[in-house]
Amino acid sequence: MLARRQSPKPHAAQAASAPPQGAVSVPPQVVGAPGLASETGESAAQPSVPRPFAALSRMGGKPRSSTGRASEAPAGQLIPRAFFEAPAELVAPRLLGKVLLHRFADENGAKHLSGRIVEVEAYLGPHNHPPDPAAHTHRGPTPRNQVIFGPAGHAYVYSIYGKYFCMNVTCEPEGQAGCVLVRALEPLHGADLMAANRGLEHGAKPSQLTAGPSRLCQALGLTRPTHNGLDLTDPASALQLLDDGYPDADAHVTVRIGIRHAVDLPLRFILRGHPCVSGPRKLRG
Repeated sequence: MLARRQSPKPHAAQAASAPPQGAVSVPPQVVGAPGLASETGESAAQPSVPRPFAALSRMGGKPRSSTGRASEAPAGQLIPRAFFEAPAELVAPRLLGKVLLHRFADENGAKHLSGRIVEVEAYLGPHNHPPDPAAHTHRGPTPRNQVIFGPAGHAYVYSIYGKYFCMNVTCEPEGQAGCVLVRALEPLHGADLMAANRGLEHGAKPSQLTAGPSRLCQALGLTRPTHNGLDLTDPASALQLLDDGYPDADAHVTVRIGIRHAVDLPLRFILRGHPCVSGPRKLRG
């Protein structure tokens, strides 16, 4: 039985390296384009966000990956908790290129389903000024979102439409909510099993498997009852995040998609032009 986090008691501790709060403009050089792409595809004026993006580094490199069978364990180092104890908008672009791994066993032995993260969105906690109205935490702790207010580096899995699931990674020091929604993966291990989980035939395109937050959860077999609250930094956890040495990549920034509030905030990060990135073509970089 995998231990899950207990309901945390919020406190005011914050990492010393966290940037100061306050609305500031996003530096254009971070965006990777002359202007941020709006949901209509037009170049938009630089919007203000609750924290500075100056700490975001330009990442360069070309995508590379190799696929493996579900019976093979992927290589890589477990990412430590300190990696996640930063504001969500800083953790999000650093997750690009990292590997999400689901480990489990069936009648045929150990299985490993994994994918490289190619698209994420940051959601900010209520301690930001102003709070992020698109975040599940903007009104404070509830039984549903209590995982996000706990230690960083845990899985927050929620359901939509009573049928599908989306997975987030918790950020910030304990008591300060923030999380990153994993929106798309490039399949690495177990693509055939992912296709079966999705009800697709063998040889389905990678984008059909894991391009989209609900698709990737279905492909990897992730659900709220089983995986919500799992510690992604625990070597014994069924759900982990790994660094396999993938080179730093070009993080392209756009507005978030599929939401109705705070639609102008540039908090979506993608690997520019990657075929597994989800959403409208005009927002795929």
